[in-house]
Amino acid sequence: MSASKSSLAALTLGAIGVVYGDIGTSVLYSIKEVFGSGHVPFTTDNVYGILSIFFWTLTVIVSLKYVTLVLRADNHGEGGLVAMLALASQSVKDKPELRRGLLAVGVFGTCLFYGDGVITPAISVLSAVEGLEVVSPTFKRAVIPLTLVILFGLFAVQKHGTAGIGKFFGPITLVWFAAIAVLGLSHIASHPEILWAISPHYALGFIFHHPGITFIILGAVVLCVTGGEALYADMGHFGKKPIRLAWFSIVMPSLTLNYFGQGALLLANPEAVKNPFFMMAPDWALIPLVVLATAATVIASQALITGAFSVTKQVIQLGYLPRLQVQHTSVKDTGQIYMPFVNWGLFVLIVLAVVMFRSSSNLAAAYGIAVTLDMLITTVLTFYVIRYGWKYPLALCIAATGFFFVVDLAFFSSNLLKLLDGGWFPLLIGGAIFLLMMTWKQGRGLLNDSLRQDALDLHSFLEAVFVSPPARVDGTAVFLTAEPGTVPNALLHNLKHNKVLHENNLFVTVRNHEVPWIGMDKRTEIESLGHDCWQVIVNYGFKNDPDLPKALQQIKTRGCNLDAMTTSYFLSRDIVIPTIGGGMSQWREKLFAQMHHNASGAAAFLNLPNNAVVELGSKIEI
Repeated sequence: MSASKSSLAALTLGAIGVVYGDIGTSVLYSIKEVFGSGHVPFTTDNVYGILSIFFWTLTVIVSLKYVTLVLRADNHGEGGLVAMLALASQSVKDKPELRRGLLAVGVFGTCLFYGDGVITPAISVLSAVEGLEVVSPTFKRAVIPLTLVILFGLFAVQKHGTAGIGKFFGPITLVWFAAIAVLGLSHIASHPEILWAISPHYALGFIFHHPGITFIILGAVVLCVTGGEALYADMGHFGKKPIRLAWFSIVMPSLTLNYFGQGALLLANPEAVKNPFFMMAPDWALIPLVVLATAATVIASQALITGAFSVTKQVIQLGYLPRLQVQHTSVKDTGQIYMPFVNWGLFVLIVLAVVMFRSSSNLAAAYGIAVTLDMLITTVLTFYVIRYGWKYPLALCIAATGFFFVVDLAFFSSNLLKLLDGGWFPLLIGGAIFLLMMTWKQGRGLLNDSLRQDALDLHSFLEAVFVSPPARVDGTAVFLTAEPGTVPNALLHNLKHNKVLHENNLFVTVRNHEVPWIGMDKRTEIESLGHDCWQVIVNYGFKNDPDLPKALQQIKTRGCNLDAMTTSYFLSRDIVIPTIGGGMSQWREKLFAQMHHNASGAAAFLNLPNNAVVELGSKIEI
């Protein structure tokens, strides 16, 4: 019992640090953007109304939608949009047209994550460093350079892994939540009547009297739920109970107290609207608060960067991106990875965002479209999961998701007003990545179709070969092939040029499935082809860490003598020649060919040893 409580406490602390870092730092800019926009007349009733809207936005979107409903839709304990996409596609697998549509929508939602991943670190770190302007206006010129230095340092340490600094995330973020709660309480004490804004009638009254203004400011109100998707995405790391416990016991009370404290400050000093968060602090606490806020925003950014690595690895295994270099930063936790291309690609785009927009207020204009569209997509996918996967009645499914759909649609529609003011930026990033993913997926499909049409049947080929068998040499040859039952080009070249066949021959196909995890008991399937030849299928989920030599060790007990020291791996790598009329537009065919050419070898991705041999196969036209 004591160990269980200790584990729950540790997981809850970890969830506070990793899951809630982003939403916890939204207090830096949310209230400022709503009242600083100039759309809301500054009256006592309006302050009460806006605070009530903030509170009920947190309640409806985070407490009810994500914590209560969406967290139930786990894919073997895993969450996130990729897991939800896999669940939804499995739920409608008997409806191919609908399934293809949901896959396209879900993949686009995943691509929007990268657009959000560019804006979030930029706006978080920039808003924290802008606290220096409250200390002294002379620091204004140092804000952008200091922001870029902090961001560079954050991305530069990624290659060392998060294990060393990760253990400090929870305690630092816990101190942050305690600090913002105390700041809020200090101002609520002088205006305790502000707590009446919890009543929903203040929010409804503001909406009724100012419907046009309400629609406009929803684009700023949504800033208070930034990072809400992380609740679901990190479910596999911490579990539902710690995430829910952290939200209701620490995070939501602290956020509510701080927002209401900012409201009390504005009632007492309307001029504080230029930066109400930092102006809540006494002069002696300003610099420590800026330091703490910067640390909190770095932690929030770290969690998002780690999420980008994880999501990229998952979509690679689902077949939507080419193999990229993956470096493991922990010998204990396979989930701790570093992807250089993703890391520095994100950094370049974040620097571009900081230099282009130059302030957190300008970035707030760019923020919102991607995250609200992601929320809308999550709601749509949830409907198909609970309707077709869980078989709930249609009326109940519409009631469970329809309300959230209307709320998400309202926020998304409001954020469309920001499109020309910067909202195009994350959409452009998401759209470009979506184009790359769909081009790769379609190109690989066309390539595999072409290979299947020209492939030789493996059983028939081996029967013909062993009528007059070639010389056999010691050791084991592992031939990787995309399609089981077909002859890999590497085998043909080995017979043609070397005139030999290994003592043992494995024809291995790696299959990635739309489930997060596949256990070792279901990892390999093996079929004897005779003459010491075997057809092997290795199965991975999109969260599994591919390690082909380790997986093949399982077949030693099933009649195949596999010695790691005498095993050679042969990868058939085809030369892709784009052709007009091959199934895609010519420019997309050229794009696919270039992606195929630039992709790092599968040997590195599959953790193959250095003796893996890459054979050049025949030219394939697409």
